[in-house]
Amino acid sequence: MLLLAAVLRPLPLAAQGLTPPEIAARSWFLLDVTSGQALAEHQADMRVDPASLTKLMTAYLTFTAIRNGRLALDARPPVSDKAYRAIGSRMFVDPRQPASIEELLNGMIVQSGNDASIILAEAAAGTEQAFVERMNREAQRMGLANTSFANSTGLPDPQHYASARDMAVLAANLIRDFPDFYQLYSKKSYTYNNIRQENRNRLLFVDPTVDGVKTGHTEAAGYCLIASSQREQAGADFKRRLVSVVMGAASASARAIESQKLLTWGFQNTDAVRVYDARQPVGRYSVWKGAADTVGGGLTEPLFVTVPRGRTDGVRAEIERLEPLVAPVSKDQRIGTLRVRIGSQVAAERPLVALESVQPAGLLKRSWDTIQLWFK
Repeated sequence: MLLLAAVLRPLPLAAQGLTPPEIAARSWFLLDVTSGQALAEHQADMRVDPASLTKLMTAYLTFTAIRNGRLALDARPPVSDKAYRAIGSRMFVDPRQPASIEELLNGMIVQSGNDASIILAEAAAGTEQAFVERMNREAQRMGLANTSFANSTGLPDPQHYASARDMAVLAANLIRDFPDFYQLYSKKSYTYNNIRQENRNRLLFVDPTVDGVKTGHTEAAGYCLIASSQREQAGADFKRRLVSVVMGAASASARAIESQKLLTWGFQNTDAVRVYDARQPVGRYSVWKGAADTVGGGLTEPLFVTVPRGRTDGVRAEIERLEPLVAPVSKDQRIGTLRVRIGSQVAAERPLVALESVQPAGLLKRSWDTIQLWFK
């Protein structure tokens, strides 16, 4: 599976006459998840306190443990003293009546419970510190170059930081890899232990296209919000998803207003274009010493790019082939590189792969092709 961080590229909108809105926040980032392109940013790689945005990684690893069978939704892990005495936001788990993994997920995601986060971390890895080590390994795997975790909750620590760009990549990977669990992020409230708490993401209450993701706040971090919206695009047969990250806003209302401003600007000023479907033949390419003379080339995943609205005519694809291509050729073997340009800028780059296998030819054809290759 292609990691989003590996394909994330800035779209040169300013050079094409589009100027992002003014956003009142320390750093911010707008990502088109559909294409994997950055649409607008400010101080996006600055290392800042992520507060409870941290819980996205806690959730990602918990979802992974459930998918791999290491945790069960109906399991009720014990409540450690550390979790019970957690400071900050809580779901108020009673050690005498431990919550299920499913309840803890709701408590962490909807209520932002620090106690729930610690219990889940201890259930998945034995101790929170062991879980933190997994968090940092996963951050490395995702290519989150400006992220370091010191706990599972987001409580302040000198070694605990992240960037707006990294948080957007993490959110997009979570949405893509765990679509069933992602539905939890759209819940507006959750009641546990007879205590009802509302989701702090105010955009869920005012914009029906927003379905997540996570708020955060500490004195050092200010007010933070990762917001995700999926909307229909006129004339397209697919829905388009944008993720905005606002870090260090002045208030809870400001982070919602600035996030909404970013999302609206992105949808109103840009379009996503489907360039190729997965497995769609891009062309046929010569094969030497093969039972077939050519092989079809294509992509393993759909390819979209984002352009300024009304500028789809500036999109063009180019192929750089690996030559000579000599049989045997395996299905999905890389046979080149496909690049998509918007004007002179490279907007996307993907491996071009063989869409079918090509077996070696008989001795006579292999010998003849060998002679021809000498003269090439």
